[in-house]
Amino acid sequence: MNAWNVLLSKTLKGVNSIGMKRAEKRTQPLQDGTFDYVPDAAGDRFTAGFGKAVLLPDDIDKRNYYIAGYRENNPAKGVIDPQYASAVWLDDSSGRGGVLFIALDVVGLLNKDVNTLKEKLSDFCRLTGCRSITVMSTHNHAGIDTMGLWGPLPFSGRNPKFINLVFEGAKKAAMEAYEDRRSGKLYCGRIEVPDLQEDIRTPEVYSKTLTRLRFLPDDGSREIYFLNFAAHCESLQGCNSLVSADYPCYLREKIKKETGAETLFAVGAVGGMISMKVENEDLLRKERRLLESTRRIGTRLGEYAIAISEETQLLPRINFIKQAFYVQTENPLLTVAGQIGILNVDRYAFAGEKPCTMIKTQMTYMEIDSLHILFLPCELFPELAYGGYLSAEDSATGKGAAVNPVPLTQIAQDDDLLIFGLSDDEIGYVLPPNDFLLHPEKPYLDKTVDRHGRRHYEETNSTGPMTAQTIADTFTKMLQTVQTAKNNAVKETDKQ
Repeated sequence: MNAWNVLLSKTLKGVNSIGMKRAEKRTQPLQDGTFDYVPDAAGDRFTAGFGKAVLLPDDIDKRNYYIAGYRENNPAKGVIDPQYASAVWLDDSSGRGGVLFIALDVVGLLNKDVNTLKEKLSDFCRLTGCRSITVMSTHNHAGIDTMGLWGPLPFSGRNPKFINLVFEGAKKAAMEAYEDRRSGKLYCGRIEVPDLQEDIRTPEVYSKTLTRLRFLPDDGSREIYFLNFAAHCESLQGCNSLVSADYPCYLREKIKKETGAETLFAVGAVGGMISMKVENEDLLRKERRLLESTRRIGTRLGEYAIAISEETQLLPRINFIKQAFYVQTENPLLTVAGQIGILNVDRYAFAGEKPCTMIKTQMTYMEIDSLHILFLPCELFPELAYGGYLSAEDSATGKGAAVNPVPLTQIAQDDDLLIFGLSDDEIGYVLPPNDFLLHPEKPYLDKTVDRHGRRHYEETNSTGPMTAQTIADTFTKMLQTVQTAKNNAVKETDKQ
């Protein structure tokens, strides 16, 4: 029986020696988001700035900080390279205020912690007129645990001192980004990366596109890169006990060395399981040389980012809608972890026809001129974004693709919809319902194998099979609000 089984067993029997159960709140109707919209750009110049801060405790060698990946109770034994908070300030000169993007080299930051961070940035917002903050995690499995799941179970690995360090680092990076702001042009470019990723779960569907937003200041000073790429930051793998930002560290180093630009990196739809390919993986792991391949991977991805040559200038229009929504939590492990404080989450009781436990999260849809972006709070299976579902013959359940939601790019009617994962929350893997398979005797506790001999692990770290449809429905409703706002703007213009 593994640690999670022990944890669940103890809690379900009412053992409270590991902490009092946290009370559930009642679900309440959530307010519909509004589309912060202006139809026309003010000229052709953005204002942008970049800031960063190191996220490394000063007592890393004196107390236990747990590595967030693969196994519980893996204290950090040293540092390869530090984790960072990176921030980009972007203002479309519309007079509505700028928007702030923060990327953290952490495994994930739960929504309750994200909201605490945003509260700590309230003075920043009053000072700067900031109208939106988006907090993204790189899903770094070589960083210090920020969620709680990798401590000495049944105790949390989430260290309050480190969480506060993350908050303060994010605030420092945000202020530096605002103070660094300069006028300039913003360009969007893409490049296909054919040789760095692998998908270790059927179907083999994922984005090979590296997307780069490049800010070019008018004064010829340092540029800013804002990158999106779909791959788990786990190249140092489970044998690692040293703190690192994983391959994004070497990606950013390469770009800065070759171009002088500072880089904010964030991941896309990485669920199911999109990772970086490691050549001679077994040998490197055996000889504990995975740092070599991690450096090589990051450097190579940096070369791709630098090589982007075809770009489109984006005009300064930043419009967005944010939407809070509930997700049903069928996974008893996540429920228990929230009850006893391993996870810093609020649980909500839904008392409808079928009572259940829920969590509250959010997503953001943003348009930067012609670029459409969806910030999701999860590790999304790529087929939920781009299509390519398994057939009834090939799926684990024997059900066809019709039981799955419409892919997000189809809902958006935009094949180039840019997906950012682990944004403002980390609710785990989100899988297609027709390939969602649980262990018949120990659902969510143990992984299982389907009729085709395929392993089903990701289900054990998911909220449940309904989450995919909830996300699709929420996105559909958001886009209806967007379209209504645009139609009303046209009517107002016609009146004039």
